[in-house]
Amino acid sequence: MGLLVRTLTCLAAGLAAALSFEPYHWVFVLPLSVAAVTVACVGVPARRGFWLAAVFGAVFMVVLLPWLRVIGWYAWLPLSVAEGVFYGLAGLATALLSRGRWWPLWAACTWVVVEVLRGLLPFGGFPWGRLAFATEDTPLAPWFGYVGPAGVTFLVALLGTTLAWAALTVRRSPRPALAGVAGVLVLCGLVSWLPAGAQAQTSEGRPVRVAVVQGNVPGKGLEAFAERRAVLNNHVGATLGLARHIDAGQAPRPDLVVWPENSSDIDPYADPAASAAIGDAARAVGAPVLMGAVVGDRVDSGWHNRALVWSAAGRPGSYYDKIHPVPFGEYIPLRGFLAPRIPALAQIPSDMVPGDRPGVLQVGPARVGALMCFEVAYDGLVHSLVEHGAGLLVVPTNNATYTGTGQVEQQFAMSRLRAIETGRYVVVASTNGISGIVAPDGHVVARAPARVQQVLERTVTLRTGTTAAVRFGPWLEGLLTAAALVSVTATFALGYRRRPQQQLAPVPLQTEGQA
Repeated sequence: MGLLVRTLTCLAAGLAAALSFEPYHWVFVLPLSVAAVTVACVGVPARRGFWLAAVFGAVFMVVLLPWLRVIGWYAWLPLSVAEGVFYGLAGLATALLSRGRWWPLWAACTWVVVEVLRGLLPFGGFPWGRLAFATEDTPLAPWFGYVGPAGVTFLVALLGTTLAWAALTVRRSPRPALAGVAGVLVLCGLVSWLPAGAQAQTSEGRPVRVAVVQGNVPGKGLEAFAERRAVLNNHVGATLGLARHIDAGQAPRPDLVVWPENSSDIDPYADPAASAAIGDAARAVGAPVLMGAVVGDRVDSGWHNRALVWSAAGRPGSYYDKIHPVPFGEYIPLRGFLAPRIPALAQIPSDMVPGDRPGVLQVGPARVGALMCFEVAYDGLVHSLVEHGAGLLVVPTNNATYTGTGQVEQQFAMSRLRAIETGRYVVVASTNGISGIVAPDGHVVARAPARVQQVLERTVTLRTGTTAAVRFGPWLEGLLTAAALVSVTATFALGYRRRPQQQLAPVPLQTEGQA
């Protein structure tokens, strides 16, 4: 293939990869996308492999992340291109590795390296769009309980690189090519023969009744929370409605109530009316309320995005401050340089102050692990909650800003996969949707419609124990990363060793008959 055809192939592959995710979820084309970009990068110089895979990555991210247009093009396009460049490393590595043996295996490892780097850089990383995060409702999803996101990404990439190798070799070696693809397909489906999935490593504890309040917000986009008092009143009103049903004997009393992130953008420590309203709701329902609040909000000292526990007696208690702020959403990187040049950044006049401890809170009878919205994308934060004894995970989120975009479904898919990974129930409380309760096997027990006020009530069981994914997932990620780095380094070094030998090799003389 010429460079133009290869580039167009990678462009189409990037588009197809993005459509593999919610809200389209054409996940069957995801390994084909990896195969297409791999074929394009085989047999080209390393620098050209970098260019081709970077084209794939940029298109992939631009199509996956159009919901960032809510913030502005200055967030959407530069971030998409910057994230796409990371994929160039996989293309560069594939171009090198394809000269050696077992190259589909090592090339698949490089996709894990790309995602590791994207989860760290820049500004604390942006792991959105990992290959593994498209696999809910597929035979690969149960693998989350055993190998975690890095392992599932490796399996998706391995299927793609093996398909690429088979396509390139099937004409001269049809049986090995077909056997290789069949072997990887069997590996991907092997989890269905393993005992009881991720639940084999965890055990059930006490049942608890959970109420999830989706209060609804009056606006949309960046104006969704302009009417702060109305947002708080909606969540208070929905909780008081639940209390009336309980008093009338129409609903059982919950053990805990979960409100979304930013259910109060009014600091309840500083505003007596807000504090009184939240306390009244907690006393009326007779259960502790875990709610999201903005605390502080001062230009000189910043603010905290806090998950705060209100006791059944109506008093604030323990809390968790969000650890991982969202760049350009909750703080402005390089504020001194960018803010004077981009007027829209004035909408974020002060930066969020990150917390410094895991979000494990005692809420009534439950030891709860809190992940605030965007934090559900980070492996380390998820694992730390389980390691600190959380028997139930909650994800308060305020993604009403992105109502009607793919962001909402993409984040909910991550929550479902985290349930499988940790072997725990996951409760998602959103201001406008998607709110839901997810079982440890990833299926949705309850879900509220978008842009309505609704309270979900279910009895869930607290879980103890640690899945293989939480225990060994980081080690597997490190092993796959090391395998990629060692294979690329070895291939590069061997290439330099062979080059002088090839240059010094004598040119054979032709005999008269040969001439």
